[in-house]
Amino acid sequence: MEIIMNDSGMVYFVGAGPGNPELITLKGHRLLKECDVVIYAGSLVNPVLVTGLRAKVYDSAHMPLEEIVDTMVVAAREGKVVVRLHSGDISFYSAITEQINRLRTAGVAFEVVPGVSSLGAAAAAIGQELTIPEVSQSVIVTRIEGNTAVPGNERLGAFAAHRATMVIFLSIAHIENVVSELATSYPPDTPVVVVERASWPQERVFEGTLETIVPIIKEAGITKTALILVGEALRADTTKRSRLYDGEFQKSRR
Repeated sequence: MEIIMNDSGMVYFVGAGPGNPELITLKGHRLLKECDVVIYAGSLVNPVLVTGLRAKVYDSAHMPLEEIVDTMVVAAREGKVVVRLHSGDISFYSAITEQINRLRTAGVAFEVVPGVSSLGAAAAAIGQELTIPEVSQSVIVTRIEGNTAVPGNERLGAFAAHRATMVIFLSIAHIENVVSELATSYPPDTPVVVVERASWPQERVFEGTLETIVPIIKEAGITKTALILVGEALRADTTKRSRLYDGEFQKSRR
């Protein structure tokens, strides 16, 4: 989505992908090579992506919101192209809304460039489709309440009632609470997979069930940068076939 508000510079919010530098999109890669200023989330984005660029590079790890926005606005008003580089895909837990609102107020043009989410990278790490015919056709993307409040109707316990495949972000430090809320509806033997630093060289995968996963994660010492995947699709019967491959199904869908 591109929002044109004036003829000065441009700010691009770019999804950097989950970690592996080869997983940034072609458009994101091109923008990094061509832009004048890069502001990247240094605690989450692979530094390889911002190495050797012609642009001036800022690490936003210790920059308050106001400084980040001011840097973008000043550069854009000078006619420069700015890349605001976030990890994963922009649409999940990226906190770009506050930045975009301020750019709108300042009259600065911007565009959002999607990226590969850690959700997809985590599924790839375990070689698993998350939507299996007759097992689960829905994926719930959510988080447990922590520093950020969660609406009451979006608590894990409420979502657990659907018993769909669930991908839980930003919650590994609260694994006991996660399991406690999920256990209100999922059976104890429900598969749980935790993928730490999906697609990075340091990637680790831990498998268990609701009944066993807490001690596994505690022993591994994982407290951040990990996704929790839950649901029967994680051990789906491979004899369940998608209608996509039925002879009578439209070949245009394949």
